[in-house]
Amino acid sequence: MNTPLRDLTKKKQRLDSYKPLPVELVKNIEEWLKVELTYSSNAIEGNTLSRIETAEVIEKGVSAVISGKALKDQLEAVNHAKAVEFIKQLASMRRGHQFITERDILDIHKIILNGIDDTWAGKYRRTEIFIRGSNAELPKPSQVPFSMKKFIEWLQAQQKEHPVKIAADAHYKFVSIHPFIDGNGRTTRLLMNLILLLNEYPMAIVKNEDRIAYLQSFEAAREKKDMRPFYKLLFDAVDRSLDIYLDALGEKQELSRELVSKTQKNLLKIGEVAKKTGETVPTIRYWTREGLLKVENYTEGGYQLYSPDVINKVKKIRRLKKEKRLTIAELKKGLS
Repeated sequence: MNTPLRDLTKKKQRLDSYKPLPVELVKNIEEWLKVELTYSSNAIEGNTLSRIETAEVIEKGVSAVISGKALKDQLEAVNHAKAVEFIKQLASMRRGHQFITERDILDIHKIILNGIDDTWAGKYRRTEIFIRGSNAELPKPSQVPFSMKKFIEWLQAQQKEHPVKIAADAHYKFVSIHPFIDGNGRTTRLLMNLILLLNEYPMAIVKNEDRIAYLQSFEAAREKKDMRPFYKLLFDAVDRSLDIYLDALGEKQELSRELVSKTQKNLLKIGEVAKKTGETVPTIRYWTREGLLKVENYTEGGYQLYSPDVINKVKKIRRLKKEKRLTIAELKKGLS
């Protein structure tokens, strides 16, 4: 684990060497990060807005006309974007992650649920809750305030660990408490990013495309006490954000062009995958959502692109389902 953290430190030092960064560049990247972070964080929780729809709602508010999409989904986008701005404001006010307070966390959550569930916005739960698809035992409602106080004490004591590891550990510890009725995932990802910002790292995005791996990493940590998949996923997210800044500053501009020319041309849209495999588009979407198929990239319009290798994988999934009648979970093992 030390090697990835050392690599992140070196990459951050390279970024720091360019400071002060051009104002317009920072503004453009931060606006992009806000949209992408809002889209991904909400999509992980089941929000149905696309990237483009999310950007439009952030720009125009709930007055944006998004056909067939629930008002709740639009409110979630508006609220999350406001919460991103709020943690950026907090980062400019606090001297370090040791100074984050319970009130800060409650205020983040209050923004997330504003107009959606005002009764519980910014308030700890008073009922038992369960995480879908998990056997994790969460603190009793009466234990939540004490657990959160201990969490803040733990955060205040983190002086020597690498800041990215602190951000990841805080994310995991918070989820293990699940202090709210709803909005825990979005709040903990924002808290993680607040810690990163306070340590002068860029905000990191847990991609919706990594949702299955993300959820599975929690289970590996809970059931097997193996934090490695969770750390890797979050360290990779921080690494991607550092690369975004470095790419924009020209460090990898030629490499980026080369990669686009070599790979983007050969990638397949979902309709092409369906046509070449004889499957339906909804089937390909379902298998992608369940983590059986990987999205390689996206068009500027937000459409999924797949590697040509996915053709053989789709055929193998269909063969396994036909011959052995495997469940999704069994298929994942068979494909690994």
